[in-house]
Amino acid sequence: MLTIEGNCWLCQQPLKLPCQGVCSFCLKSIPLMPQCCPRCALPYEPHDEQLLACGRCLKQPPAWQQLITVSPYQAPLRKLIHRYKFNKQPQLAFVIARIFLLFWLMGYRQNQWKKPDLLVSIPMHPHRLWQRGFDHMALIGEKLSTWLNIPYSGNSLTRTRDTLAQITLEREYRLSNLKGAFTLTTTVSGLHIAIIDDVITTGATMNTAAQLLICAGAHTVDAWSLCRTL
Repeated sequence: MLTIEGNCWLCQQPLKLPCQGVCSFCLKSIPLMPQCCPRCALPYEPHDEQLLACGRCLKQPPAWQQLITVSPYQAPLRKLIHRYKFNKQPQLAFVIARIFLLFWLMGYRQNQWKKPDLLVSIPMHPHRLWQRGFDHMALIGEKLSTWLNIPYSGNSLTRTRDTLAQITLEREYRLSNLKGAFTLTTTVSGLHIAIIDDVITTGATMNTAAQLLICAGAHTVDAWSLCRTL
């Protein structure tokens, strides 16, 4: 689907400021997450306000400290992400990064989270990069780095094994599919690091990357994503 330059990527209506990519009406229509556990971003109803995580995370916590995500994995962002990744439209990186930026800034101003020392993205294997033609998460990471004044490293995490697409696998096979998939090439000791990905489903990919950083001495790891599958 083509879009007219200067029109909203979602509703196709003309924009007052073409550089924004998405109009204010469509931004407001993006469904936000329901009441969720701050650790895993899955729905829960806290029975004790002293608890900062759900029962799942208390029993088996993920390697990251908190998961910051904009919306459930549904329209309209699901459609926008698909167009970006699979229709080879790298110009959408600006639009997607801006959506995350506005959400992140809102929480930051409310002291819900802190600015990290370093931003990294889930890496692509060189073969996948060749197929797609661009690193979709690196483009988003670079823009967020500039806007938030956070250093971005596109090579701290590298993917050393071309794993099967996680979405094609049952839950029990996802962890074994990722074993040994990432390596770390830079020093992260003592740093507060954010890892960004487009969609988190089971969290296996993000957790594997976060574990690697924690084992290498990172002080704290936050998970960032545009969408979360509920």
